[in-house]
Amino acid sequence: MIAKFCQERELKHQTRHVQAIWPNSKYETYRLHCFRDAASAAAFRRHFEGLMFDPRRDRENGKVRGVWRRLGEYAPVLDLGPLSVPEILRS
Repeated sequence: MIAKFCQERELKHQTRHVQAIWPNSKYETYRLHCFRDAASAAAFRRHFEGLMFDPRRDRENGKVRGVWRRLGEYAPVLDLGPLSVPEILRS
């Protein structure tokens, strides 16, 4: 669904992964879809919702291998726009 969306709109992007860690030590791996420009990222977010990630701000002062230090309380992401985690995989 993501590939089709980007292909139809000719949005060039790369997929990356980052480890997100909350203050209570809960962690998850997030898949990031990185775009060349803010307008492409905004179009993607309007359709799929999701969270904004800025590596300079969110990844331990821009460290390439740094983690995403999340604030607040952990809550699993189960639905993002038209995407949803199947019921059997929810814990």
